[in-house]
Amino acid sequence: MDKIRLEGCRFYGYHGAFQEEQTLGQIFLVDLELSVDLRTASLSDQLVDTVHYGLIFDSVRQLVEGEKFILIERLAGAICEQLFKKFPPIEAIKIAIKKENPPIAGHYKAVGIELERQR
Repeated sequence: MDKIRLEGCRFYGYHGAFQEEQTLGQIFLVDLELSVDLRTASLSDQLVDTVHYGLIFDSVRQLVEGEKFILIERLAGAICEQLFKKFPPIEAIKIAIKKENPPIAGHYKAVGIELERQR
């Protein structure tokens, strides 16, 4: 299956199990891999024959920056639900969400989750 990728999307949101995460917020990094049949677009060179990744980015931003979830697992699930609803050509989604600075003592690059969903 063909893929559309958005990597390293950065958003500021208020998701987390700790009160300070929901009050102060933090940066969330989102990577998406969308399975889409791109055969027609690869021949036509027409935007209408693909999924516009600018609109994908805007949809993800609306959820990350406009909603509040306790779990990033739920945030990822909500993003998948919204993308399937708004963009029928998407057949499957792989999404990774990371937090670089959660309120956890220790040294690490990031913490996060990854989900895979299909229609």
